[in-house]
Amino acid sequence: MAERLLIVEDEGTLSDSLKRVLSREGYEVDTVASAEEALQKLGGEIYDLIITDIILPAMDGIELLRAVRELAQEQIVIVMTAYASLDTAIGALKAGAFDYILKPIIHEEIKQVVKNALMQKTLRAENALLKKQIWEDHDFGTIVGNSAALRSILEEVKKIANTKSNVLLLGETGTGKELFARVIHHNSERKDMPFVPINCSAIPENLMESELFGHLKGAFTGALASKKGLFEEADRGTVFLDEIGDLGLPLQAKLLRVIDDLEIRPIGGVQSKKVDIRFIAATNRDITRAVKEGTFREDLYYRINVITLKLPPLRELGDDIKMLAQYYLEKYANDIRKTVKHIDGTAMSLLLNYSWPGNVRELKNIIERAVLITDSNTIFPEHLNEGILASEPFTNEALGKALSISDYTREFILRHQQNNTEQKIADMLGITRKALWEKRKKLGISRK
Repeated sequence: MAERLLIVEDEGTLSDSLKRVLSREGYEVDTVASAEEALQKLGGEIYDLIITDIILPAMDGIELLRAVRELAQEQIVIVMTAYASLDTAIGALKAGAFDYILKPIIHEEIKQVVKNALMQKTLRAENALLKKQIWEDHDFGTIVGNSAALRSILEEVKKIANTKSNVLLLGETGTGKELFARVIHHNSERKDMPFVPINCSAIPENLMESELFGHLKGAFTGALASKKGLFEEADRGTVFLDEIGDLGLPLQAKLLRVIDDLEIRPIGGVQSKKVDIRFIAATNRDITRAVKEGTFREDLYYRINVITLKLPPLRELGDDIKMLAQYYLEKYANDIRKTVKHIDGTAMSLLLNYSWPGNVRELKNIIERAVLITDSNTIFPEHLNEGILASEPFTNEALGKALSISDYTREFILRHQQNNTEQKIADMLGITRKALWEKRKKLGISRK
């Protein structure tokens, strides 16, 4: 759809000329001869851009600009002025105009200014959408699950999100430590400032100091230009130090000074700079053991674990595995536009009984792969990774025999009823207890 422009100009010849020029550029252009007419138009129409002369009968262009800004704060306005009223045009910029154009109007100039203004409008809209998406991606609703363990963690996160306290996140690899760090940041007063994730195990030790603190030109061989460090980039925001247990002792000492003094000094610099940073650290290591062994500074440990949250492994979250699996199924199906909607009861049983050494990260990868390779609207056991199939000997054996669904269900119930309740068997098959009773009756299986 073509962008809509409104030209406010009482000189008919100029107004017609501008309309012809801008219409040829593909814009939909309306014209009015006064500010009052413009406001009437704006009462019922939406325009992407307004171009107004400053000198108008009755209400002038500056008054129109102020009135427009009251109606729509984000409305983009360009003003036109003669040399004699250049100071007034500069005043219009201070009042919120996007730009001004001097008369006599040069067609190529106004086409470029209009193009720039509309590009700015697009960028504003994209930034607003991005902020909305960031917020939606990191509100509390993005942490899927209803287990007691997860609810307890979420309650703690809600309490501490809007404080200034440093946080230490503990948990196995893949438990979602960075997601929780982002949720904490985006629900704090720092949400509009940078969130800077730093993987302490991914950056070589000889480069880490420069990455964190920055350096001045000529500070060392190869420093051909000054570079701002990540800590300075994060000023007034949050730094997420992932795998902090892998940070070497010399850098631990320098990090401790930053946390204590909230000052940084780039390599080669002689003056320190004040920064305002909240630190969230994470590790999958036994950090207290590292302190006892002398590989992690005790004083740094106490600075970063003002608040400690231990994230549970996926295998301890019970039916949350179902919710997460369905969540990622819908997400990846939507991403690649496939109509995959269900997870077969047997496949779900495999997911529930798997040990999940890679936690949520592993579950995401498995569901993404399954969505990609299935040719139906359902994920079946054969779409899961071999590791999961091998973890359930009966299922692996049954798949090898190519049993029918009825025969498989019969064998499954017989095999599992020895050590499981009716509710557990129903859950493993992804059906209700009533449906399980009906299957028993149909297949001639009695309860033991």
